[in-house]
Amino acid sequence: MKNASAITCILFAAITSVTAFSAPKADRIDIHYVTPKTPEHQQIHDALRERQVLERLQEFLSPFKLPRALKISLAGCDGEADAFYGDDDITICYEYIEELWQRMPKETTSSGVEPYDAFVGPLIDTSLHEFGHALIDMHDLPVLGRVEDAADQLAAYIYLQLGPEESLRLIRGTAYAFLYEASSKQAPSMAEYANEHGTPAQRAYNVLCIAYGADPKLFGQIVDEGILPWERAEFCDEEYEQIQDAFEELISPHIDYALAKENFDRSWLSEAKGQSK
Repeated sequence: MKNASAITCILFAAITSVTAFSAPKADRIDIHYVTPKTPEHQQIHDALRERQVLERLQEFLSPFKLPRALKISLAGCDGEADAFYGDDDITICYEYIEELWQRMPKETTSSGVEPYDAFVGPLIDTSLHEFGHALIDMHDLPVLGRVEDAADQLAAYIYLQLGPEESLRLIRGTAYAFLYEASSKQAPSMAEYANEHGTPAQRAYNVLCIAYGADPKLFGQIVDEGILPWERAEFCDEEYEQIQDAFEELISPHIDYALAKENFDRSWLSEAKGQSK
């Protein structure tokens, strides 16, 4: 693995708030740092645990009321760079963290994506995507359409409730990761079109549309620069409102809003400038 210490430095800078850490107020999320299966990941494991990375995720998610305990684990996945949910358990693979590092640009991109944000954006998006699966499963929520699309929408909606600067950075980083994956492959195969997930390009445009629908002024640049076609953008406010209505109807009854306001008023990302490979 390439420069494990650099990976962990970027990760810690990305998700360690300048605000002092406090113990989570909910006891429905259990966290586990699983001993890596390969020696190459041991340094990541040790540093993540030392910096209480999962504890911070636990705190961020604490406003959500769950009917039973949810386990979130960092673990080795036999070479698979992935994250997944099943049986009340979210697993984020060390291999996935390593892959995000490998894909991180060496400098700020032409569209303004900082290397730091290209790393932390998809990491947070993926963590919340899997948490979306947990919410849908644990509360037995109805989903009209593909559950993977619903989990993508839930993830984006949640971090769009953060402050405008952090929302912008997370959306840019997440879209960068999807578009990087799309551009690094040949045209999708028929099997990829048949997958329960959308293609990386589709997922990028979906999250950009949600963001533009939420705040056309804040995210106007993605339309002005032609990143999100106007033919899609002109109806994104309706897409966002559809997600918002569903969230308020299905998810809001399971949220401690006093605690949520306290959490979302905080700064969760540290400064991006200067964070590169």
